[in-house]
Amino acid sequence: MVEFKGGFMSFKRIAVYCGSAHGSTDAYGALAKSLGAELARRGIELVYGGGRVGLMGIVADAVLAGNGRVTGVIPRKLDDLELGHRGCQDLFIVESMHERKAMMMHLADGFIALPGGFGTLEELSEVISLGTLNFHRKPVGILDNNGFYAHLIQFFDRAKNDGFIRSKQGEFLQHHCDPEALLDAMNRNRPAAIEDWLEPENTSPR
Repeated sequence: MVEFKGGFMSFKRIAVYCGSAHGSTDAYGALAKSLGAELARRGIELVYGGGRVGLMGIVADAVLAGNGRVTGVIPRKLDDLELGHRGCQDLFIVESMHERKAMMMHLADGFIALPGGFGTLEELSEVISLGTLNFHRKPVGILDNNGFYAHLIQFFDRAKNDGFIRSKQGEFLQHHCDPEALLDAMNRNRPAAIEDWLEPENTSPR
């Protein structure tokens, strides 16, 4: 559960979305490793997709190497392909991707996206969308690397400038290239209640 202490958010678990591939350069793996190490250093449990391959495996291994705790959630279909990480202290095997996403969202106090592909983009988009509507009040972070998410950030800025995203809707979303800076920014963030920004349909966005 998310707790607010003196205006700051207290994280017990962070869900990390990322690719099941390593990416084209070692820089992506280094970023995943640094995030895992920082989570372990802060005593924050990792919640992730339960895989042992790609950036998923790297971030989980880094948390475990730092004596941190890891909870994986993986669909049975993928676990049957021997993709599940058996080093996790907890590995939940579920029946569908929908169940996986719902469980990860329920378990986590916040969400971070590392570089990834279609699945990562889907997961990131869902937690952002649900967060703007207060189906959860948990901050979302994007951990960038060499401008990987630059065009997505530009899209968000364009949508805000063109009136499709209200300014207060986007305040719970943070992005940084450094894990420590990102976690600090998320820790200071308190998402706005829906009443703070929702307006009648016939009014202009803020």
